[in-house]
Amino acid sequence: MTGSITSERLAAEGQQGRPLIVTEDEGLLDDLLRLCAAAGAEPEVTHGMPATRAGWESAPLVLVGDDAAHRLRGAARRAGVLLVGRDLDDHDIWRQAVAIGADQVLFLPDAESWLVDRIADAAEGVGRQALTLGVVGGRGGAGASTLACALAVTAARAGRRTILIDGDPLGGGLDVLLGGEGTGGLRWPAFAQSRGRVGSGALEEALPELHSLRVLSWDRGDAVVIPPEAMRSVLAAARRRGGVVVVDLPRRVDDAVAEALAQLDLGLLVVPSELRAIAAAHRVTAAVGMLLKDLRAVVRGPCAPGLDAEEIARLLDLPLAGELPPEDGLVGALGSGAPPGSGVRGPLARFCSEFWAQALADGGGIPPADGQGGVAV
Repeated sequence: MTGSITSERLAAEGQQGRPLIVTEDEGLLDDLLRLCAAAGAEPEVTHGMPATRAGWESAPLVLVGDDAAHRLRGAARRAGVLLVGRDLDDHDIWRQAVAIGADQVLFLPDAESWLVDRIADAAEGVGRQALTLGVVGGRGGAGASTLACALAVTAARAGRRTILIDGDPLGGGLDVLLGGEGTGGLRWPAFAQSRGRVGSGALEEALPELHSLRVLSWDRGDAVVIPPEAMRSVLAAARRRGGVVVVDLPRRVDDAVAEALAQLDLGLLVVPSELRAIAAAHRVTAAVGMLLKDLRAVVRGPCAPGLDAEEIARLLDLPLAGELPPEDGLVGALGSGAPPGSGVRGPLARFCSEFWAQALADGGGIPPADGQGGVAV
């Protein structure tokens, strides 16, 4: 699909809440309205306390001008109140902040960028960010894309909100691997010009839905370079939606891939059990490991004579996330349109199910690697 989509449009379409602005200062009001518009939020404006208690308590964020703070004294204390001023030398503003129970004091224009992000978070109802996992091959043909798709399919089948992001423009397209290249929705070229903040809800709605998950892949047109700013904005939006985000990564680390690595909670390096693959994986580990602190090995069997999964992880100086045994009929299943991981009884699906069971066991936090054993899957 061709065309482009701006962060402003996505943010506006993803709007879910209405911040409250309390001020009579027309200049300050103009600035706060402008910042709300940049965040894709339509605020409610009042000169003092809202007419109803519900209006005060239900707003996801309250922006109080320093001219109006005295009107809120005695109001019920609540989280999400920000006191906004312009004069850095106004020491009385701190006393006013204490009086109304403000979380923070902000001065414009210095805090504009931060405030836009905070307004957008409130408007979107942001909660726990998605557990974000990257998968990269130790060599070409290691099976990283297959594992990334299987992990996403498995998470979605378990009822998790799941977004699968294809970070490899030369990989052929994950929508093809999932059998959905003809499914409507936006692909990467539509996001190439994204800057600033992208609305998370609108991003999810704009992407193709395949096997109960959302997929951001490539189209069949000419190659498009994704600037690092676009990768940062899109991946950040996907993470704010919560649930699980799986990113299929190329082995070459460019600026856009570096942005993706910076937002990952965990990386899995898929390494076939052969000496040449281990040698190639060393180079990938060196590049990826500079930007990702938690990188673990997934060893794809069958193991060569004299090698086992733990020894391969030791040679790479990585924790072992698990071993993937060979799976008969996988190539044929993919050729018939069945997505990776859809055969719930196969080794690939079992690996993914056991991985998510442990990774999400404590409410979404990945447990730390345990020496060379890693997450025992």
